[in-house]
Amino acid sequence: MTTRAALFDFSGTLFRLEHPGLGANGDLMRAMTAPVGLADGMDPELADGWLRRDLDADVHRWVHVKLLEDALVPNAEAFYDQLVHPDSWFPYPDTRAALEHLRDVPVAVVSNIAWDIRAVFEKYDLTHLVDEFVLSFEEGVVKPDPKIFTTACERLGVDPRDAVMVGDSEEADGGAVAIGCSFRLVDPVPTSDRPDALLAVARTIPV
Repeated sequence: MTTRAALFDFSGTLFRLEHPGLGANGDLMRAMTAPVGLADGMDPELADGWLRRDLDADVHRWVHVKLLEDALVPNAEAFYDQLVHPDSWFPYPDTRAALEHLRDVPVAVVSNIAWDIRAVFEKYDLTHLVDEFVLSFEEGVVKPDPKIFTTACERLGVDPRDAVMVGDSEEADGGAVAIGCSFRLVDPVPTSDRPDALLAVARTIPV
């Protein structure tokens, strides 16, 4: 079956948060980038905000600063600002090649995120390879809710059955299967440990 559109997750799929201040703290890194659910050991007072963090920029900032403070990170607010800055996000080595491989079909980035990631794509001159950005804080819905995938397919003008979703979370990104999309899984390891897996996945998509 020919694929008529490709949907990609952002964090852990096309790009990865790689800040030296998080590198030595694996638990904190996992908490900061968890696509769904609660971080282990999270203060119950933060739970509601954590589940809503990707719908509201102010809530996102508040819960992450609190998480950083609980982890005894100095100057937590300034550190948070660094984490949402394009300079802290790095593309996987094959991100450009994977997107270029699929340039004959429309592409959407579908992300649970509370800040505008378009600046990251602009930094690496990748914006022209993405047709639509479908971001949770702009849409008012988070993966795995089928609505966000339906929105992406509608904007690309394709039937969900003709689209594939590529992401690092079977629970969150795999939600696209509910509307008929196919799904490909990648491992959200450090960029240095995943040189060509995304391109390999892209090559399995018949276009």
